[in-house]
Parts: sequence; structure tokens; C-alpha cells
Amino acid sequence: MLYTRKGDTGTTKTFGCDQRISKSSAVAEALGALDEINSFLGICKVRAHKSKVESGKLKVEEIVNQVQQNLFIVQAELAGAGKTITKEKVEQSEEIIDAIEKELPPIKTFFVSGGTELAATFDFARTLARRAERRVVEVHKKGDRKIGEHTLSYLNRLSSLLYALARFSNKDAGVKEEPPTYD
Repeated sequence: MLYTRKGDTGTTKTFGCDQRISKSSAVAEALGALDEINSFLGICKVRAHKSKVESGKLKVEEIVNQVQQNLFIVQAELAGAGKTITKEKVEQSEEIIDAIEKELPPIKTFFVSGGTELAATFDFARTLARRAERRVVEVHKKGDRKIGEHTLSYLNRLSSLLYALARFSNKDAGVKEEPPTYD
């Protein structure tokens, strides 16, 4: 059944918790923000598949799929399921970012989002990831949920990874990055 009617009063229940929480609580907000980025990454993955974008041996759609899987771990952690992001997952993200950066010119300025549709999509995903990170940090700071040692690092790397993928998508398509003019 897709509905239970139990949330009709503005509350929800998370894994392993008998108590209902407000849908506007910091935990619910963080879970919602993580769901937003994970869902939007589905669009990125489909567009990357259509573009057949690859960085070395890594297919961008496979990178995105792994990120989605990792975000489910973060969501489960916030919901109280006893899951957590490992140090290895943070290191894997760093390795991918490093590999992509080797193929790109160094960053000397900010860039105007866009170029290709895929790059713009990754740029937007980056902003959603930042929002999710802020929401999880809020839960952590309030002490509403125990957050694993590497979860915040993973979320911080995620926006860097998405930025690298946006830049790489433009490079792969032969589109030059546009710096802001500040006119």
C-alpha cells in the first residue's frame, strides 16, 4: 500500500523509533534534502548515460549510481538504521575527484553554471548536495541523531565531486567554461 494515513497529522516515523516526529523537524528536513539530491541524481545519471561521458575507465553514470547508493546509507543512518558511511567511501570520492581534476585545467575563478545541459544538471545537483549537507550538519549540531565519523566528510566531498563532474561534462563536450564578468 502506498499510503497509510498515519502522516496525515504532520508526523512521520523513522526506522527503529517507536515515536513519531514532526515532518518539519530537523531530522525530517535532512531526510527530505537527502531524498531530493538522490532523486535529482537519477536525472544526472540518465543524462550522463545518454552523453556516454567517461573519465578514464570510469563511466560517469556508474559514479553517480554509487553516489546514490551511498546517499541511501546516509539516509538510513539518519533514520536510525545503524548504517554509516565508511572512511573508504570518502577516500573513493577523493580518488574520483583527483582523477577527474587531472583531466581539467586548474581552477582560477568561479564559473557561470551551464555550458552543456549535463554540466548545468550537475551544477544544480551540487547546490542540492550543499543543502542536504547543511541539513545533516544541523541534525548533528543539535544532537538529534548520532552521525558517523565520516558522514559529514562524505557529504562535503559530494559537492566537490559534483562540481568536478560538471566541469568534466563541459570539457568532454568541448565547451569552454565561462567565468563571471562581474560587470
